[in-house]
Amino acid sequence: MKKLNIAIFVSGSGSNCENLIRYFADSERVNCALVVSNKPDAQALERAQQLDVPTAVTPKAQLNDPEVMLPLLREYDIHFIVLAGFLPLIPTFLIDAYPRRIVNLHPALLPKYGGKGMWGHHVHEAVKAAGEAETGMTVHWVTPVCDSGEIIAQYKVALSPDDSVDDIAEKEHQLEMKYFPKVVEQVLSDLPSL
Repeated sequence: MKKLNIAIFVSGSGSNCENLIRYFADSERVNCALVVSNKPDAQALERAQQLDVPTAVTPKAQLNDPEVMLPLLREYDIHFIVLAGFLPLIPTFLIDAYPRRIVNLHPALLPKYGGKGMWGHHVHEAVKAAGEAETGMTVHWVTPVCDSGEIIAQYKVALSPDDSVDDIAEKEHQLEMKYFPKVVEQVLSDLPSL
């Protein structure tokens, strides 16, 4: 059976990217074929290269150019895209080319704390400021509207009033490390074989 080739889109340190690559390293069905970043200095690129996964840098102009992105993804025979800490909006042409084949990880319980400007520490600061009793992670389908796609899975963790923003971030990150690869694997298992 032919493997499903996935591309992981990243902007930052790449802990989730590395976790996905390691999780699928021995998979008979899934191959992490490419890591794409909009930032040339993203630590995620180094992590991917150390694990022998090809990388590509596509700044905003290239990300939004079908003549760049579609041939790149075809070159690596990409069947599915996973956003793991990728900040730019995905252009509509990519969503059209990969219908229900792009998922995003969001570090909050959507629909709360989603949308423009809600990423990384900004999310955890908002959760702290609101005095939430819990937070969590959401995996959802990507649509042209930021953080508004159908929710695939959510996992929650309790918060204490004493938790700092960093504590909240760490608790949520532990959920990502535990569950994100499993959710991706489940979504991929629902795809038809190639």
